[in-house]
Amino acid sequence: MSEVERLAFGPDGLVPAVVQDADTREVLILAYMNEEALRRTLETGLVTFWSRSRGQLWQKGETSGNTLALVSIAKNCEANSLLVKARPAGPACHTGHATCYYRPLDPARDLPGSA
Repeated sequence: MSEVERLAFGPDGLVPAVVQDADTREVLILAYMNEEALRRTLETGLVTFWSRSRGQLWQKGETSGNTLALVSIAKNCEANSLLVKARPAGPACHTGHATCYYRPLDPARDLPGSA
């Protein structure tokens, strides 16, 4: 059995994939992969996801040109999520930000019951 076949894909056939910049270690994006997206990523070296909203494979950057070049993939201890290290060609977020994680929460303002 291959490492891909040993992954614990969810009931929907997907596994979460956290993408990290291989050089800066900044977390860029959280997306989902099915077995086909993972195989395509490994074969082409360009990170590919399963788009839950479109119901189809989605190679990051296929329309914007902001691709993610694969460096490595590791599975977590339970084999139910992936850490993808990649080199981005342009911003990772569709908003134009380098990362999808650019909006901090303020505990004093954003927690329920805070003023």
